[in-house]
Amino acid sequence: MLSDDGAVTVRSATWQDAGAVAKIWIDGWRDAHLGHVPDELVAVRTEESFGVRASQGVDDTTVATVNGVVAGFVMVVGDEVEQVYVSKEHRGTSVATILLTEAERLVAANGHRKAWLAVVAGNPRARRFYERNGWTDEGAFEYSASTAGGSVIVPTHRYIKELHGRTSR
Repeated sequence: MLSDDGAVTVRSATWQDAGAVAKIWIDGWRDAHLGHVPDELVAVRTEESFGVRASQGVDDTTVATVNGVVAGFVMVVGDEVEQVYVSKEHRGTSVATILLTEAERLVAANGHRKAWLAVVAGNPRARRFYERNGWTDEGAFEYSASTAGGSVIVPTHRYIKELHGRTSR
């Protein structure tokens, strides 16, 4: 559930948020990806790897907080919404929609008229969420997931959304 007052605050991540982001990320990633991605990727997505990636991605990360506690985050790079994750306690609330809306605004602010993201084919919950929020499935494609040793090809679906010049909060 949301806070008693239902207040969700969205802000740029700081270095102090990296630990909370990593915890939400690894829990959400495991829930959404185990059994749906190559074993090679699962083997390198260790708890430590999420901590490193969360620290390295601070500049691209926006967090949502509820009562001052990080409840979820998005990472936006250029026109790609790279990550969207919400803590287990805040799934099914407005936090994910608020974060996705902010990600769309950031992509538009980066000068892009269309945003895209990749969704693992075996993740129907995420696919339904994006579709409810106006995203369109452009079909299957092979996403190159970066790893410390290179990359792993992951079968995904590419979702897109036309942004129509949205740049303000």
